[in-house]
Parts: sequence; structure tokens; C-alpha cells
Amino acid sequence: MAKFILIAVFMVVLIANFASSEVPASSGVVVGSSNPKEEGNKLAMVQEEEDMDGGFSSLDGMLQWAIGHSDPGVLKERSEVAQRMSPEELNKRQTELKELMEKLKMPSDAQLMLIAVNDLDNSSLPLEHHLRALEELLVLVEHIDNAIDLQKLGGFSVLIRILNHSEPEIRTAAAWVLGKASQNNPIVQKQVLELGALTMLMKMMKSHTMEEAVKALFAISALIRNNVNAQSLFYQEAGDTMLQEVLSNSNLDIRLHKKSLFLIADLAESQLENENTAEVSFFNNRLLLKAIVDSMASSDLDLTEKALYAIKNILLLRSTEVQLFKDFCKLNEVLERTRQQLNDHREEYAMDVESLWKEVNLTFLQKLNKVTQAAL
Repeated sequence: MAKFILIAVFMVVLIANFASSEVPASSGVVVGSSNPKEEGNKLAMVQEEEDMDGGFSSLDGMLQWAIGHSDPGVLKERSEVAQRMSPEELNKRQTELKELMEKLKMPSDAQLMLIAVNDLDNSSLPLEHHLRALEELLVLVEHIDNAIDLQKLGGFSVLIRILNHSEPEIRTAAAWVLGKASQNNPIVQKQVLELGALTMLMKMMKSHTMEEAVKALFAISALIRNNVNAQSLFYQEAGDTMLQEVLSNSNLDIRLHKKSLFLIADLAESQLENENTAEVSFFNNRLLLKAIVDSMASSDLDLTEKALYAIKNILLLRSTEVQLFKDFCKLNEVLERTRQQLNDHREEYAMDVESLWKEVNLTFLQKLNKVTQAAL
């Protein structure tokens, strides 16, 4: 604290001379940098649109902070001492003060992101450096503005390129960052889609590394959630087949099954909310529907609940072929087996799932009755 009291004293004396002078911005030393001028331009684009975080932007800013954190009595005493200093001593203190300010400065989020992007773009760096850079980006892109700024720094192009990296750890982490950045962020969703990420992420779903497939599905879900254009592209890329293959493979991690069912329910809900959008054949893919129905009979209550929720939303769609659920998927039979399984559970959560089961069963019977009546 004594050091900051001295700072306040010196700045009170020196304020007339240099209070308005800005401390030069950080030179932004970047690990692996090959083009400082280009990187400086990237940072300038971001800095023009936002106040850069970290450190004090001017001596006046530090003055206000130092005075606010100083004892008035001690400040007065030290001020009297400072006023007796010679011009040479004051100039020396001024230089020391500026050096201290530079040391106190912390890099901004934009600078940290640029460092990480450049590390990822430097193939000569070891794997550990790349993983550390991805971990840094994973934290930084949670802030919606940082995620948007990452595109201006060339980050998404680099991330999408390394989705083809030879190391599964790198591919997994890159998909995770893309998913984090895209969550509830339509600007980033559009940017990432335009760079062709969706097709690459869907290919990653066939990975033999389970964590890679899980993170790829997470990124896909984040990329197309609440985004009609992205969902249309997902349908065009045979998204129904991708999800059907996941649900039909009992050897896959159950997390993939749960995430797939959640995504299907979300897509059906989006279709319900956008009534003017033409309904797609995705929700009448018989193999996909059967895989969803079969998931309902799982011994895992959470998986059962997600399957019921997906079926409920699909049944609410106008274009749903309820007869397909009855004849091909045997929904009535699976519903009965599921009811019996739920009766064997006594925990409170099972009661919530049973309530959802009743909704699905009622919706199914009502829709089936309408079709029967119409056929008479």
C-alpha cells in the first residue's frame, strides 16, 4: 500500500505536466507471431469497438484509483515531502511511475485470444501448447462479445482447420470451443456455418474416440439451436441418418444417446414454433422414429424421459404420420412396457417421468383416434 500512496503523491505533483498523457498501448507480444503488423491490425479492429480490459489506460486513471485507496493524512504528509523534490528527482519518479504502470497492466481478452490463435496456427509448437491455447479459448469465448471478436482475429478459420488435426485431443477441444462460442449466439452461428464447420462436425460423429463424438454433437447442437437456416442445412446434410445411427448403436456412450434425443426434441419444438416453415421429412424417417421409440424402454430413467419428450414434440407436429408410430414403431406396445417399468421405480423422479408418459400416451391416442375417424 505504501507504494501506491507514493504513486498518488507523485501524481498530485505531476498531474499538471502529464495527467492527460496516455500510456502507450501494449505492443502485444505474441507467441509464434509471424506478422506483427497484421496482428496489430486485427487487435485494432477489436479495440475500436470496445474498451480494452486490464490495467489503467492513463495516468489520470491511476491517479483516481491511488487517491481513492490512500489515507488522506498520510497522503498530505507525503505530498509535502514530494513538493520539496528537485525537478530532476520528479523526472526520475515520473519515469519509475510509467514503468510501474506497464508492469501492472494485464493483457486484454482480445490480446489473450490473439496469442492463443497464433499458437494454434503455429505447427512448430508442441501439442501441449496447442491444448493450452484451446483451453484458454474455451474460457474466453463464454463471453458473447469475445466469441464475436474471435472471428475478427481469424480464430474460427484456424479452429475449423484443426478439426482435421491428426490428434483426436486437438479435434475434440476445437469442437468444444466452437460449440461454446456458438451457444445462443446467432452472429457466431452464421460465421461458423459459412466456414463449413457443420459438415466437418458431422463427419467427426463417426470417430472411434468417444469424447470426440460427444463434443462434436455438442457443437452441432449449439450451432443449429434456434437457427432455422442452420437446421435446414442440417436436414440437407442427412442429419436424420446421423442421429438414427447413433440411437441404433447400443455400444455407443449413453451421453451420445441422450444428447441426440435432446437435439431431436429441440428440433421438433423449433418446427412447432415456426409454423410458417415447411415441415420436413426428417420427422417421418421411420428408422429414426423407431430408434427414438426403442430408446424409451431403457432402464436409464433420464434416457427414457428424453425419448418421451422427443416423441411428444414429434406427435404434436401436423405432418406426423401417427400410423407409422403404431404399425412400424409399435409405440403402443413400447408405451405399455415403459409404464410397467416405471411402476417398478418408487423414487420421485420416476413419478415425473410417469407424468410425461401420460402426456405422450394421451397425445398418441388422440391423434390416432382422429386418423381413425377420418378414415370412416
